[in-house]
Amino acid sequence: MLLAVGMLAAAPPAARADVRLHALFTDNMVLQRGLPVTVWGTAENGENIVVKFQGQTVKSTAKDGKWSVKLSPLLGNATPDVLTAEGKNKVQVQNVVVGEVWLCSGQSNMDFPLHRAENGPAAIEAATNPLPNLRLFFVPRVKADAPLSEINSQWVPANAVTMSNFSAVAFFFGRDLQKALNTPVGLIQASWGGSTAEAWMNRKAIEGQPELARDLLDAYPQSFQRYKEAKARYDREAEELAREGRKPAQPAPTPPWKVGELYNGMISPLIPIAIRGAVWYQSEANVSRAWQYRTLLPELIRTWRTEWRNASRGVEQGNFTFLTVQLAPFGKIQDEPGPSAWAELREAQLLAARLPKAGTVVITDAGDENDLHPVHKEPVGARLAIAARGIAYGEKLIFSGPTLRNLSIKNDKAQVTFNYFGTGLDARGGPLRGFAICGDDQKFVWGKALITGTNVVTVSHPDIKRPVAVRYGWADYPTGNLWNRIGLPASPFRTDDFPLTTRPAAAKK
Repeated sequence: MLLAVGMLAAAPPAARADVRLHALFTDNMVLQRGLPVTVWGTAENGENIVVKFQGQTVKSTAKDGKWSVKLSPLLGNATPDVLTAEGKNKVQVQNVVVGEVWLCSGQSNMDFPLHRAENGPAAIEAATNPLPNLRLFFVPRVKADAPLSEINSQWVPANAVTMSNFSAVAFFFGRDLQKALNTPVGLIQASWGGSTAEAWMNRKAIEGQPELARDLLDAYPQSFQRYKEAKARYDREAEELAREGRKPAQPAPTPPWKVGELYNGMISPLIPIAIRGAVWYQSEANVSRAWQYRTLLPELIRTWRTEWRNASRGVEQGNFTFLTVQLAPFGKIQDEPGPSAWAELREAQLLAARLPKAGTVVITDAGDENDLHPVHKEPVGARLAIAARGIAYGEKLIFSGPTLRNLSIKNDKAQVTFNYFGTGLDARGGPLRGFAICGDDQKFVWGKALITGTNVVTVSHPDIKRPVAVRYGWADYPTGNLWNRIGLPASPFRTDDFPLTTRPAAAKK
C-alpha cells in the first residue's frame, strides 16, 4: 500500500540508464558541514560515476542500478557552489551551500504552518527578499507498507512564498539557529497531523520489543476492525442525515495508524542524508499511552540513529542530536492537584532526554486551554535553537529551564533543588504556584512554595507535618511559574514513584 498526499511538483525521473542523483540533491540544497557526506543515486549497472564538490573528486561504480560515494567532511560555506555527478551524462546541482541540516518531524504542531502562527505573518512580510542562508525541504506525506528509497520534492530558498506553509516551529528554529551560528541552515520537514510515534518507527524496532509488539502489532487487526465498524455506522447515519438535508455533527472516524507506515514513506527515503540533528514535536496522539511512551520515544531515537549509522557506514551519523518539544498545556485548568496523563507524557519526554545528545524544551507558557494547536510557535523555535546550541554545538550556555535534582525533607518542609538554574531561580509574575505536596496518605494539596536558595525551593503545608513527596506542574494545563533568570521555564516533575494512570495493570505488579 502506498498513499501520497500533497506532493510537490518535480521534474520526471530520468531513465534508469542515466546517472541520476537522489531527489534530496537538488538546486538550492544545504549540505552538512564538518561530517562525512554520503551522495547517492542511480545509474546503469557497471557505470562509473565521478562526483565533484568543494575540490574533492570521489568515484563509484553502479551496482544493481545504485551507486553512492562519501565526501570527506566539508567546510561551511555560504557562497553558492556546484555539485557534479558524471558518468555517461553529467548532472549539476546549482546554488549549493554548506552549513547545518536538521530534520524536523512530528504531528500537527510541527505541521502547523507559519502563516497561522503568532508573529508568522510578520516574519513572512519581512522575507520579501529571500533569506539566502535558510533553505527548506518539504517531505510529501506518504504512507507505505515497506521502506521507500525515492522521494518527490526539492529544496527551495526561504522566501515569503515558500515559508508561508512551512512548519512555523521549524522556521523559527532555523531562523534563530542561522543567526546564532552565522552559517547556512537547511530544514527538512517531515510531519503529519494526528500521527502516532509508532507510525514513525521502523517496524523491526517494534518487533524487537515483546510488549510493544503485543500492544501495537498484535492488536492492530482488532483496532482496524473496530474502525471499519465505526465507519460503516457513520456512513449509514450520514446517508440518513443527507436525506434530511443535514450533515453529521462529528467528522468521520479515521483508521488507526499502522506501525512504520510513515517511517517507510517519509523517513526511509531521507536516509542517509547527513544531518546535525532532529527536532521532534509529537506526543498528543500518544497521551493515553504515556507509560508506553517511556519505551517508544527512546526506541524511536535509537532506531533512527542506528538506521542512519548503518546506511552511512559511519558512527558520526549514529550520534546525531535529538531534541523533543515537551507537550504544551491544554484543557481545563485544575482547581486541585490530581492525576494527569498529560503530565505523565511530559515525564516520559524528560526521561528520554537522558539519552546522549538528547534534550527536551519546556513550553508550559505556550499552550491554549481551548486549542490543541496553540499559535505560540516562536518561543518553541527559539528554545529549540538554544538547546541545539548547547547540546549539538557545545556552547557554554544554560540551554534548559530548571529540572529536578533532588528532594530532601527537613522537619515539616520539603526542599527541592534544581539543575539548570543559571544565576538563580525566579518566580515569574508573583508568588510561586504550581507546587503540590503530600504526606504518607499520598493525597496531594497545593503547598506554599518559596525560593530559599540559588537553586532551592522549599515547599510546605500547615496540615502536613511529615512531607513525603512534591509535584510541580503536574496537570494537563500546568500553571506553575518557576523559571530561571536566563528566561526558561522549569519542567514539570514529581519526586514520587506512586502509580500512574496510564501504566497498565500488568506493569504495576
